[in-house]
Amino acid sequence: MTLRIAYSPCPNDTFVFDAWAHGRVPGAPALDVTFADIDITNRWAEHGGADEYDVLKVSYAVLPWVLDEYALLPCGGALGRGCGPLVLTREAGTGVTSQAGGSGGLTGKTVAVPSERSTAYLLFRLWAAEVVPEGVGEVVVMPFHEIMPAVRDGKVDAGLVIHEARFTYQDYGLHSLADMGEHWESTTGLPIPLGAIIAKRSLGEETLRLLAESARASVRMAWDDPEASRPYVLEHAQEMDPAVADRHIGLYVNEFTADLGDDGYAAVRGLLTRASAEGLVPPLGPEALDFV
Repeated sequence: MTLRIAYSPCPNDTFVFDAWAHGRVPGAPALDVTFADIDITNRWAEHGGADEYDVLKVSYAVLPWVLDEYALLPCGGALGRGCGPLVLTREAGTGVTSQAGGSGGLTGKTVAVPSERSTAYLLFRLWAAEVVPEGVGEVVVMPFHEIMPAVRDGKVDAGLVIHEARFTYQDYGLHSLADMGEHWESTTGLPIPLGAIIAKRSLGEETLRLLAESARASVRMAWDDPEASRPYVLEHAQEMDPAVADRHIGLYVNEFTADLGDDGYAAVRGLLTRASAEGLVPPLGPEALDFV
């Protein structure tokens, strides 16, 4: 059995799936891998463009639209602490007025975001609802690698950034106005739910369990021998500095990758429940996150 899977070329995904993708996980089905940024896989999952894929890496924010067709696997994804999206500006401390990292200075301003179907966007909107009560101005969606240059060049007033931008934004002469993850963690005490692994329910319960076991085994094999995954990680890391790739993996691959656990599920449900209360996503059914 060969399953078609799509995940991002980011170091955390290639680190997690290296052993499985290269046939080193005993008993795991073979994988036919497609690389795609998460905003693309989100659209595939939501709009039916993923008919050819059995497994997808998506944002937790898209789950309310896709859980009828897809099951959330309890492992393989990205949650964590201290790894949230940042709001960046050209000038330091612009309008910071709140202990929560708020900024009245963003009122009416243009903010670039990587996707409106991302956890980053939901965290930003929940933060802004609390600390920018008069509301930000226009929200512009652009590929995440274009956001920092757009802020630097004055094309937008601020940018919401994710991934390795946490480590590189100072290279663009930018400043962190607020950390969405710090705000989330300080108000909920929960980890930040970022990327999820979903699989088609039509595969059946036995196959879904096998997928979860395979993903968990692949993660543990990567931890046991990190050097084995390095060629795969660096091949797809888009010229990223190896030290940055290592920091990226250290942030986004952790105990929640091996098993969501009670805190992980509480974080996902908490995010989507809060977002639903703000009218950002459809309400989540009581059993929507259940596995098999």
